[in-house]
Amino acid sequence: MPHPRHPAELSSRVNDQLKTHLRGPGRVLRSRLPDLVYQEIWSYLIVHHAISDLTAQASAAADLDPDSISFAKALRLIRRTATGTADIPPSGLD
Repeated sequence: MPHPRHPAELSSRVNDQLKTHLRGPGRVLRSRLPDLVYQEIWSYLIVHHAISDLTAQASAAADLDPDSISFAKALRLIRRTATGTADIPPSGLD
């Protein structure tokens, strides 16, 4: 079992995953009203948690270290699956 990470390291990692991969670099929140900003932030946090939970389950099933599964790759796979393009190989996109 890997040793627990320092909270600052986890916070930095989650921030990177949210800002760089989930939301996308350079993108700002679209909501204009405070309540909608909170709703948008919560939606990002919930989706991040769901992806992290899926990767943790997948790593446990494969007897792997949870950190060995890339958040960015998991997100791309989930997006492709959710949009119905998971069965199209990358070469078929030309």
